[in-house]
Amino acid sequence: MIASMAAMAPSSSSSSSSAFTFLRHKPQFHAHAAARRSSSALLPRRRRNLVLLRCSLDATKQAVQELPAADGAVACADCFGVFCTTYDLKDEETRSWKKLVNIAVSGAAGMISNHLLFKLASGEVFGPDQPIALKLLGSENSFQALEGVAMELEDSLYPLLREVSIGIDPYEVFQDVDWALLIGAKPRGPGMERADLLDINGQIFAQQGKALNAVASRNVKVLVVGNPCNTNALICLKNAPDIPAKNFHALTRLDENRSKCQLALKAGVFYDRISNMTIWGNHSATQVPDFLNARIDGKPVKEVIKDTKWLEEEFTKTVQKRGGVLIQKWGRSSAASTAVSIADAIKSLVTPTPEGDWFSSGVYTSGNPYGIAEDIVFSMPCRSKGDGDYELVEDVMIDEFLWGRIKKSEDELLAEKRCVGHLIGNEDDEFCDVTEDTMLPGEK
Repeated sequence: MIASMAAMAPSSSSSSSSAFTFLRHKPQFHAHAAARRSSSALLPRRRRNLVLLRCSLDATKQAVQELPAADGAVACADCFGVFCTTYDLKDEETRSWKKLVNIAVSGAAGMISNHLLFKLASGEVFGPDQPIALKLLGSENSFQALEGVAMELEDSLYPLLREVSIGIDPYEVFQDVDWALLIGAKPRGPGMERADLLDINGQIFAQQGKALNAVASRNVKVLVVGNPCNTNALICLKNAPDIPAKNFHALTRLDENRSKCQLALKAGVFYDRISNMTIWGNHSATQVPDFLNARIDGKPVKEVIKDTKWLEEEFTKTVQKRGGVLIQKWGRSSAASTAVSIADAIKSLVTPTPEGDWFSSGVYTSGNPYGIAEDIVFSMPCRSKGDGDYELVEDVMIDEFLWGRIKKSEDELLAEKRCVGHLIGNEDDEFCDVTEDTMLPGEK
């Protein structure tokens, strides 16, 4: 085993057969200039206090070597039992592996992440030949919990998980990331108005957008989960002008999955028979589960489910209230199914969409073919070639009933946008008139 103190993390471009590394960003506080990557590249890299654990099967490396430590660092020579002697893989086992993918996860000590991280590490999401590095972002209060999460990941012995780093500074954690999964957000407290939540969480996502803009990969894909996720995604992308707006997503996949479940139950079929399911609009009580374009066994839903009243009234309400009912049943929110939906959302972008099908994601509306207002983040039907990018689906039907509901969700998102003008550079147009409580049950 080699345990060494390092002032900087090893490059992510190292061979996929290199030993697993565990980097611990010690809690520090810095005043960061919102400098762009182009200018920051000219400056020397700031020294970071890290603890690096590296394990290898090579018998010549089974010794402890102490390197000069960065100021303030604490020596650490611990390794986790069997992990140290079994984790490193032989070259022939990793020869077909792809280039390492760096994935940042905020709110990494929370319940959603606790389910998600192990899916990512197992290869279920990015594939059995895709090594990954997990960069976990938390807070000063959650730092010990982050260490516990990293220990569990180590103990799980995932061959594809080549590196884990933890920290509280997004400018360090987001360095060179290819994917940013922004889960962490402040929950809504007693008596807190929706407008207050928009401002408080908006400030978090404005900061994270600036950090991504400064240090992340120029083609980073960003998935915003923390609520209100549509407007948080808009704030994030507006604070990251050097990253394509198309790369930002708000999670509406759980709403899509719940909608598929309800249609399957009503039709008496298994959920894999449901396709072409769209969630339009905001991740809120104004969301629009689209039964007009959805299909069951390749047939339009309305040809299979004849109960129009159920489709127009009960279906949407059931989807919206699902999270609240779940909390009533077992006293906690839907962390596991949310994690599954995040994994599904990513897989839909890295796997080609089946012919004729599509998926839902909250994306930037500029240039959309439906007539939805520009410059907001709105859930719409998407297709992907599996390259991380997507295109909007044009061959959809929109009748008067569907359009009326879409417009209601659009109005809500435009009102939310006016509330956060100070966070997106529209201070002159700011006027907050969000009064109706449309948070989904279970997300308050």
